[in-house]
Amino acid sequence: MIDLYASGSPNVLKVLFMLSEVELPYTLHHVRVMAGEQYSPAFLALNPNAKVPVIVDHEGPGGQPFTLFESGAILLYLAEKTGRLLPHEPAARYVALQWLMFQMAGIGPMFGQALHFSYVAPPGNDYGRARYVTEARRLYGVLDHRLGEAAYLAGEDFSIADIAAYPWAAKYPKTLGIDMAAYPHVAGWIERIEARPGYQRIHEAGKALFKHSMAEHKAAEPDGLDRFFGRGKYARV
Repeated sequence: MIDLYASGSPNVLKVLFMLSEVELPYTLHHVRVMAGEQYSPAFLALNPNAKVPVIVDHEGPGGQPFTLFESGAILLYLAEKTGRLLPHEPAARYVALQWLMFQMAGIGPMFGQALHFSYVAPPGNDYGRARYVTEARRLYGVLDHRLGEAAYLAGEDFSIADIAAYPWAAKYPKTLGIDMAAYPHVAGWIERIEARPGYQRIHEAGKALFKHSMAEHKAAEPDGLDRFFGRGKYARV
């Protein structure tokens, strides 16, 4: 059994999707990040970086409990634990890993900043918004080019690279003003992924987590928002 500590973020959806694909049993623990639950001593003992997702595998290496944070590391761990969704042949394996890192270093951070400057930052941040939305569009172009060459990011087979990129690429085009007609290969890839039984099994759970997180954001106290976004008295100067 695996414990998954979660909120309604794309990085959590990656892990939820992966657990479904590899058919590992799990228990979902909802962490109310807008209420600051990730700063509790109990949670910081799991992840000193105070972020979700985190997993605790009660049958980890050597049969011992094993705690892991960072979504990319979790995907790799689950792939190696089950022998699924990561090629064994070295060249194919590294192709999958390069696209996993492309998501971790590019899509996730850049899309996150684009969303922040579009919907959270105060007025007067037009440069930041333009900078990151432009980069999000560029990254969609990179994805579209790759998916014009192969059915999936690592090649002809679905892998953890697709699981990593999907939540960001599929869930935010409308929010970021992205016209998916300009990226037909990405649109087709999204359709193929959403038709997978593994995705279908967690679709409603993912939606529920997202709705909970949106409601928590709307209900959050100003101090909680400041702490979450590292501003006001929580700014490091």
